[in-house]
Amino acid sequence: MATNPSIITRDTDKIADVTGNLYESVSVISKRARQISSKMKEELNNKLAEFASGVDNLEEVFENREQIEISKFYERMPKAGSIAIDEFIEGKTYHGYRDTTEE
Repeated sequence: MATNPSIITRDTDKIADVTGNLYESVSVISKRARQISSKMKEELNNKLAEFASGVDNLEEVFENREQIEISKFYERMPKAGSIAIDEFIEGKTYHGYRDTTEE
């Protein structure tokens, strides 16, 4: 039985080391994952929209091989959370703090 590649054991100490707090790191990662997911969804919708027809009749809608291949490609891509974790650990994610002090 093959292991799902999106199921990877992560070293929480390594994740926590970046910010000094595991929960803060997870918060940054989750925000980045939402950005990645949104971007991927937009790209997929744009590519599928190229094949969209104005037909609303269910009987006239047919399977389009290109649409199926595009959808399968996006299904095989790594999940947004996995990409975000890798970016975070590799230092490719910017995170900062707002200055909340009043003058």
